Amino acid sequence: MKRLNFLMALMILAIMLYQCSRNPVTGKSELNLMSEAQEKQTGQQSDPQVIAEYGKYNDAALQAYINEKGQEMVKICHRPNLGYTFQIISSSIVNAFAVPGGYVYFTRGIMGHFNNEAEFTGVLGHEIGHITARHANAQAKDQLFTQVGLIALIIASPAAAQFAEQLSQGAQLLMLKFSRAHESQSDGLGVDYSTKIGYDAHQMANFFQTIGRISDAAGARLPVFLSTHPDPGDRYNTVHKLATQAQANLDKSALKVNRDEYLRKIHGIMYGEDPNEGYIESGVFYHPQLKFRFPVPTGWQTQNSPQQFAMAEPNGKAMMVFVLGQGSTLNEVIQNANKQYNLIPSSSQNRTVNGYPAVAVMSTQQQVDQNGQPVQNTSGQPTTQVLSYYIQKDGNIYCFHGVAASTDFATYHNLFLNTMEGFNNLTDPSKINVLPEYISVVNAPRTATLSELLTSYGVPQKRLEELAILNGMQQKDIVQAGTLFKVIQKGKA
Repeated sequence: MKRLNFLMALMILAIMLYQCSRNPVTGKSELNLMSEAQEKQTGQQSDPQVIAEYGKYNDAALQAYINEKGQEMVKICHRPNLGYTFQIISSSIVNAFAVPGGYVYFTRGIMGHFNNEAEFTGVLGHEIGHITARHANAQAKDQLFTQVGLIALIIASPAAAQFAEQLSQGAQLLMLKFSRAHESQSDGLGVDYSTKIGYDAHQMANFFQTIGRISDAAGARLPVFLSTHPDPGDRYNTVHKLATQAQANLDKSALKVNRDEYLRKIHGIMYGEDPNEGYIESGVFYHPQLKFRFPVPTGWQTQNSPQQFAMAEPNGKAMMVFVLGQGSTLNEVIQNANKQYNLIPSSSQNRTVNGYPAVAVMSTQQQVDQNGQPVQNTSGQPTTQVLSYYIQKDGNIYCFHGVAASTDFATYHNLFLNTMEGFNNLTDPSKINVLPEYISVVNAPRTATLSELLTSYGVPQKRLEELAILNGMQQKDIVQAGTLFKVIQKGKA
């Protein structure tokens, strides 16, 4: 009890060191763990990392557009004097996010999936809402209370220490709840802000149907209790109700949607992966610039970025990561990888992979605490096994890491080998000289179903649903002659 009392006294002292302030959105007093200066510093430090990870999308007109709309909305938000920057980053992922200090990012992927300006401004207001409602501060505060409360429980009850890992997992699920609450609050702010600058927030609700269809098509929708965002279907219903309330005393006919205006602005935006950064075709990953290829396991989910290419087994039992090694020699790269991923090698063999010198290393991943210090596995859980291949080609050293629990590793070992030993040179001009896809906005030449019109523009049957989602429509929807809609084409539109 003395230890518990001492811990609680420390917590109270830590809280007293911080000031309470009123939340600019709710008006309620709250513990302030991040000053405005600290928020700005966080954003200034994060921004170069975001741009380095994804790259800024090279379209001056679109960059000017998002900044114009963002600054218009800033004027009516709860923290108009914070200072904001709005940028489109070069990622095909359908996403938008905000960083403390006024930094807001939209991917080219989400810009391509909006079908009117009201959808866009609703999500824009949502992201600004994360900043105005000081959600970063709220998350830091929630983590402080949750972690200290967990430690207090373990000290107060020796029996609880035996279940520390399970308790920690419970705390993490609680934090997901906090995050969902923040997302819901930001949805409300998105409705509020977009309505105040004259847009129909019902369109924001409709966009959540698009999000749900994208997730379902990728097989990536999580159960609500394991997701940091509310279910898209729930958000659809809730935002529609909020929009109706926000518009109660307004002339609804005056609210803007601006479908055609928005579609014309995104005509020519890049769609999907940039093949120059690597692409998958018929189960093979190709990199035209670095001129290599390797097979991808059938049915595995993949994610490509300038930093790495990740492959994950659908049930989450195994994954592979492909990255560029850090170092000038194989030994240096291996040592750096061991340090970065906390790997303890158990065996190492020199190999040759399709004529390239390589080293294959088997390792166990060391568990570490929050301070990076090694900890013993006392929970009885299986260890994490890692098979790594380090391959030297054209002055670069490429690294594959295949990861699975020790109880599952044998199941995936040959699958790892097939990919890693399938690494080879790329010489086929048809795979090297591949053009990116772009969105082309066209007029419907006649009244027909969306699927009929897409087919007439050369869209294959297997991609009809993908393009229907891109247009925010169903394949069977009737499109009137002269209506703008999206198709995709190779090369700049």
